[in-house]
Amino acid sequence: MNLSGIKNKPITAVIVGAGHRSLLYASYAVEQPDELRIVGVVEPDPVRRKLTAERFGLDDNYCFETVEQLVKGPKIANAAINGTLDDLHIETSIPLLEAGYDVLLEKPIATSEEKMMQLYQAKQKYGREVMICHVLRYAPFYKAIREVVLSGDIGDIVNIQTAEHVSYHHMAVSYIRGKWNSEEKSKSSMLMAKCCHDLDIITWMVGKQPKKVSSFGSLMQFRPQNAPQGAGKRCLTDCQIEENCPYSARKNYIDQGRWGFYVWSNSYLGETPSLDEQIESLRTDNPYGLCVWHCDNDVVDHQSVIIEFEGGSTATHNMVGATSRPCRTIHIIGTNGEISGVLEDGTFVVRHPDPRKGHEYSEKRISVNVTDDSHGGGDLLLVADFVSVLRGEEPSISSTALEKSVYGHRIGFGAERSRLEGRTMEIEML
Repeated sequence: MNLSGIKNKPITAVIVGAGHRSLLYASYAVEQPDELRIVGVVEPDPVRRKLTAERFGLDDNYCFETVEQLVKGPKIANAAINGTLDDLHIETSIPLLEAGYDVLLEKPIATSEEKMMQLYQAKQKYGREVMICHVLRYAPFYKAIREVVLSGDIGDIVNIQTAEHVSYHHMAVSYIRGKWNSEEKSKSSMLMAKCCHDLDIITWMVGKQPKKVSSFGSLMQFRPQNAPQGAGKRCLTDCQIEENCPYSARKNYIDQGRWGFYVWSNSYLGETPSLDEQIESLRTDNPYGLCVWHCDNDVVDHQSVIIEFEGGSTATHNMVGATSRPCRTIHIIGTNGEISGVLEDGTFVVRHPDPRKGHEYSEKRISVNVTDDSHGGGDLLLVADFVSVLRGEEPSISSTALEKSVYGHRIGFGAERSRLEGRTMEIEML
């Protein structure tokens, strides 16, 4: 990489796919304009493209409908922030690498292992930087745990147990009513769309290649035959139980104001409909107004994964949808001690055996800063590391370089094959 002129100037970037996640990462340019500057946008939707251009003061000549339009002209930036839909990640990222752009790529990396390896090979071929938005590695909670593991304080890892409890309202908006509710449409399983973060955390902590994976899960709850008596097809049109239903579109998206960036088009770009418009939208054609038992969802609502690593360590991950409280838990057991905690609590405990009289174990509680978001404050710390790497600085302990990020995905792809085929899958060494 030619670093001439980069170290003392902002890194320049093009937004590719002006969705909510891309705009969140790009907000680093607003907070740290001396480090990152947004100079262009690629977005097929003309309204979204215009609103993004207005937000970052972009010239019309730097606004494109497609990646093909961008790359056929001269290079206009150091990097691209690629937040396109899951099944577009590879077909948009490889031309960017070929054209000389480094890439910050939203997860999941790809919708199949074969496509992921195409990107892996392209990265090697073109010699560009590719970092994956595995933002949990940057959350202070997980970073602090990784530091304890690396210190050797708990010895060698024997087993890791993680769980992600996906709240009832998050489950409904993303995986029942929303864009990831059907693998046929999104091309991603729920495990990969939601839990590739968690599988990545496991592989990061273990630090070895996975060998085998098995998985079990199904769509158990949100099916038409399970609809309560009195449930209609739409919350605000024909439902007799809407007033007391926790999945009420009115309660979730209007009264509580949750998930507006999904439910109301371009709300994250400043276009928020009036209350009357919101109600009419949910009553008529908005998919987020559908009854959760009468959607076209086909992804699982719970899944368990079992992993074996080189060297003998094992791990489990449980994803459970429609829980009361959203949370991620982790419990790492080593040869000399253990670590356990809950991300949303902002604390974890380090325990060691303590055979002194009157004792069984000793423990130390460690508190970290946890921001009020689903990724524990990792989002913009990821962008900061990406900028640092492009300036030629050493990557952080949390580095999500592509070559360090493929292992959790390989577990995820293998787990889904295991679930569907009913057998343990071998994972080939890279």
